[in-house]
Amino acid sequence: MALYWCTEALPLAVTALLPIVLFPFLGILPSNKVCPQYFLDTNFLFLSGLIMASAIEEWNLHRRIALRVLMLVGVQPARLILGMMLTTSFLSMWLSNTASTAMMLPIANAILKSLFGEKDTSKDLNRENEENQASLQQNKLYTVPTEMQFLASTEDKDLTEEKELASDALSDLKKEEEYKTNIWKGFLISIPYAASIGGTATLTGTAPNLILLGQLKSYFPECDVVNFGSWFMFAFPLMLIFLLMGWLWISILYGGINLRSWRTKKSNIRVDAEARAREVIKEDYQKLGPTKFAEQAIFFFFCMFAIMLFSRDPKFIPGWASLFAPGFITDAVTGITIVIILFFFPSQKPSFRWWFDLKAPNTETQPLLTWRKAQETVPWNIILLLGGGFAMAKGCEESGLSVWIGGRLHPLEGVPPPVAVILITIVIALFTEFASNTATIIIFLPVLAELAIRLKVNPLYLMIPGTIGCSYAFMLPVSTPPNSIAFSSGHLMVKDMARTGLLMNLMGVLLLSLAMNTWAKSIFQLGTFPAWANIHAENATLLTTAVENVTLSALNKI
Repeated sequence: MALYWCTEALPLAVTALLPIVLFPFLGILPSNKVCPQYFLDTNFLFLSGLIMASAIEEWNLHRRIALRVLMLVGVQPARLILGMMLTTSFLSMWLSNTASTAMMLPIANAILKSLFGEKDTSKDLNRENEENQASLQQNKLYTVPTEMQFLASTEDKDLTEEKELASDALSDLKKEEEYKTNIWKGFLISIPYAASIGGTATLTGTAPNLILLGQLKSYFPECDVVNFGSWFMFAFPLMLIFLLMGWLWISILYGGINLRSWRTKKSNIRVDAEARAREVIKEDYQKLGPTKFAEQAIFFFFCMFAIMLFSRDPKFIPGWASLFAPGFITDAVTGITIVIILFFFPSQKPSFRWWFDLKAPNTETQPLLTWRKAQETVPWNIILLLGGGFAMAKGCEESGLSVWIGGRLHPLEGVPPPVAVILITIVIALFTEFASNTATIIIFLPVLAELAIRLKVNPLYLMIPGTIGCSYAFMLPVSTPPNSIAFSSGHLMVKDMARTGLLMNLMGVLLLSLAMNTWAKSIFQLGTFPAWANIHAENATLLTTAVENVTLSALNKI
């Protein structure tokens, strides 16, 4: 399955169905234990997030939020890049990373065209200008680019002065073209990076986070410290810090922040371009029209969705779930409760006239979300992919494979845990550059769980960095779908992504290590080896002994 996921010899979702066929035939698990793994509690939490995202996209609420943020941050290149990254990361916390990127890139392209004109057109103008220069120089005549709008008077100036003016104008034009190209690249590269970073902030933001939750429930059923609220308190500050550091790096690298330019006055060309960009954003926002009742309703339920998930069991205070029987209310119950309302809540402001006027027409109102729309927009293959990961983890546990892998990790037992965190994050971040994030975390989590038990550290201390590390794939276009979408625009080269992504990966590894050794320790109680992990370790020892006894008895019979 790992090989098929990495090579995509079969579609990812089809590969995820293999345990249903192979585990019963190979005598690993009966069908009635394999199939339930595809519809665990965690799958329904993810499904609720996908349905909420469909409703947001249906009524264009995400576009309104994006344009509003861009209007607030301003149109200077560095500020616009920050606005793009903030908006994309926020949307990616609730929508899929791919959907956030696909929605933000057209907005970015429209702003860039208003700032600099068509990219290809500017290249053609530059090429045409160079051809004109060559032909004029052959005739011993010199001119300057029309864009700079210099007035050359051959009557009052001699030939050498014209040469100097022409060369100065050409160098200025080249600098301006280089500046435009760099800003264009900075815009496009910032969006997929922000989507990948933003997806780590919530449990429902990206599939690897939910796979961690599902595998924790499989390996350590007594572990209850990871839920929507506790994860948000840990991952949201990390996301903000990484986003700010990433913005600084991209802005400095691509000219959005230039220390020298602060001392000099902006050219009139750039002032005019920024004014045009401001008008484009304002015009796009006005095209959305006044806020509809449906948008207000979706925004209300979206806020309720986030608040109820966060406050169900925040750990530092009793949550609202404590009012009910312990263990009965989970994040999945909360999420599905909210999204069910979307299917019958009206999309137009209801009129109470019908109740009091018998002659009032009985017209059917459209709900906020129809089931047909949910069927079309929810990526059901991801649900199967999650299920395949959980089934694979269950097979590893029941067959003793995870214990066997743990037994081969003796050389790593002497590694200090903080060093292990950095090494794990680096290895997984490199591996996920070439393989699917979901496949990567499914492969590595059982190994990390057993390694943590060998090192006698809290399993979360290694499993959380592994999970977040597989979202830090910045170096190649094939690393993630958002990277591929940005690269397909045609304005980025592989070397641009590799150069920018290398430092992004390094920053991600260091910041994640800092988070795990500071505030994460108090949120997840990482300083102790928990009782729920100790129970698993005892069970694993018993399983190993049983496997050895079976092997010895088989050898004796032979």
